[in-house]
Amino acid sequence: MSETDPTEDIDLSVEEIDPVTFQIIKHRLVRVTDEAVKALKRVSGAPNTNEGHDLMVALYTKDGSLLTGGVGFLHHYLGASEATKHIIDRFEGNIGPGDMFILNDPYTAALHPPDVYIICPIFHDGELQAFSASFVHVADIGSIDPGGFSPNATTVFHEGFQTPGMKLIEGGEMRQDILDTILNMSRDPGMVELDLRSEIAANNVAKDRLQELMAEYSPETIEHVGEQLIDQSEKKLRKRLRELPDGRWEERQYLDSTSENRAFTVQLALEKEGDSLRFDFAGTDEQSEVGFNCTEIGTIGGVIAPLLPLLCHDMTWNDGIIRAIDVDAPEGTIVNAERPAPISIATIGTLQMCNSLSTLAVSKLLGASEAYADRATGVWHGAHCHVGLEIEHGSDTQVETLTDTFAGAGGARAFDDGVDLGGEVVNIVARWGNAERHEAVLPLMYLYRRFVADSGGPGEFRGGLGHEFAVTPADSEEYDEIDVVTMARGIEVPQSTGVFGGYPGANTDFLAYRDGAGTDGQYPPTEDSLPEPEHARWGVETLGDDDVFHVRHPGSGGYGDPLDRDPERVARDVAEKKISAETAREVYCVPVDEDGTITGSVEDAREQCYRDRLERASVPDETPSPGEIEPTTYRLGANVAVEADEAERLYATCDSCGTHVGRADEDWKGTAAVSEESLATVGEATHHTAGYRLRQFLCPDCGTLLDTEVAKRDDPRLVSRLSP
Repeated sequence: MSETDPTEDIDLSVEEIDPVTFQIIKHRLVRVTDEAVKALKRVSGAPNTNEGHDLMVALYTKDGSLLTGGVGFLHHYLGASEATKHIIDRFEGNIGPGDMFILNDPYTAALHPPDVYIICPIFHDGELQAFSASFVHVADIGSIDPGGFSPNATTVFHEGFQTPGMKLIEGGEMRQDILDTILNMSRDPGMVELDLRSEIAANNVAKDRLQELMAEYSPETIEHVGEQLIDQSEKKLRKRLRELPDGRWEERQYLDSTSENRAFTVQLALEKEGDSLRFDFAGTDEQSEVGFNCTEIGTIGGVIAPLLPLLCHDMTWNDGIIRAIDVDAPEGTIVNAERPAPISIATIGTLQMCNSLSTLAVSKLLGASEAYADRATGVWHGAHCHVGLEIEHGSDTQVETLTDTFAGAGGARAFDDGVDLGGEVVNIVARWGNAERHEAVLPLMYLYRRFVADSGGPGEFRGGLGHEFAVTPADSEEYDEIDVVTMARGIEVPQSTGVFGGYPGANTDFLAYRDGAGTDGQYPPTEDSLPEPEHARWGVETLGDDDVFHVRHPGSGGYGDPLDRDPERVARDVAEKKISAETAREVYCVPVDEDGTITGSVEDAREQCYRDRLERASVPDETPSPGEIEPTTYRLGANVAVEADEAERLYATCDSCGTHVGRADEDWKGTAAVSEESLATVGEATHHTAGYRLRQFLCPDCGTLLDTEVAKRDDPRLVSRLSP
């Protein structure tokens, strides 16, 4: 357990400035980034930017430390900080008022090449005082495949234009030769220029507003407030960590690489001791031959991003939080690849898995304390289903993306279901464009866009539903050729893992129905008229005039034992077509008809389900008998209480029946009942893949579900334990 008294007060007083002025400046700094983000969206014409919020603007101190971050993808706070520090070193003595710098080299600081940072020094009275930094995913940088995500790249040299830092604007004037060189390498130079100018506009707004603030209060005062804010965030986080129990929580996911015909294991252990956190990726597989790889800075950003809204929701997001966190990512692995390994798919590949693994581990840390258990959640939107488009029309090329992937799905929470199409936890303002918006600018027609029943992971609280859609080319006079770029993940094994006994969300899929729109002369085609599909999971596919392209997105992870779910909520889900009647009967053990009417005794059905669980499980011969014990305020899951004996040994106890399952300060799951089932038992939208199992840890006396893992058959169980 934590050795420091968690109730101790921390000194949050501010020095050399009155507290009212401090609060005014604090909130003005937030408004600076908010206004800069609005400017960026207004200038940009890219759907992934102004619809999907695939962007970021943040303020940094004059040494490159994060001062305050705006909305967008939170893992970019770290990348932009590293980029700013690199510019400070690289251009020492050559940074002046009106300058801006561009950087997108992933082995320097960027998370992948199409995520371009533009960094703006901010001066007052001729003295450098701060930086602003912005990023968007630009339309195209001339990589081997259109759009920046490059499934056919086998080296970073295939992934387009990359710079470790150049001066793009000097003294307020665009360096046209630099801009022309960048645009000359793009398939869609007009959109790329708009992307870059949107970042410049955001930086100009941030610079102007911060300079106004300095003129009003003095640069020394603003710097002092920044230092105090960073110090306060560190103090607040460290205090919160002292309130949580010490321990170790292990998580694991599998990245199924279609082109390599293999899966990569990404393993994470979160260790919390006192007032610090350590994320350790020991046990993770070697780097990939394709662009799923992550650099070290991407991995660090990936694990910190979900921690901000989950653990630090009431703090200023700045460098003070980062100071309390260490990340170990072994070199040469898929979480710390070595140059020239390709990187371009990182943000929807390994980096997103780092988001998910961190979400799970941090949720289990939070769930270990009764005071913070309501912040625990299953994985949100475990696999981006990015769809890039290259549209040729005469001599013009249009590179676009469909924004469906930003719809996401909210993970189930400790108090309620996940939000259907609820985005993702690392970008709390993500959204997606409506079908008409896409059809207005693309020669495509949506045939359907709909929820996928059973896509949300079952649990006491269900994961949010994902969706599926299909498009077909429309009006052939508007294009000569349409190419679709895909790089699927989550096909073979679900990526939206549940927590504390919650089941995973569904698998993803990418399909092409050739000549589907021309079948029987029907246009648009009906689903029943479509021919047998082809897989369109990886690479660049050309869509014929009558082809239909289909994508299914994952739902999100569940929370808690499905048998604890309110039967009326189960029945309502069936009535609303959010789950099937079969799933209600087999997974939730609620007897219902197809309309959602309960047709029998739920109590009897569930009692039989508990018995069936134990009959299928490997049950230990005996459970611990600790003698005299007392309850604690700590937990190891939704149904796992922690109790202590007179010698302060900790025991994991089933909430339902009071059975002592195992030692909470050791490997308590080693003495639980264990069953291994097909992943298809999760629900009708999740399919079984040979070699993967749904591993369930049960109370050996009553059959209550205590924890779950998606695991390869021979992989060891994951450890969750508290420190004595």
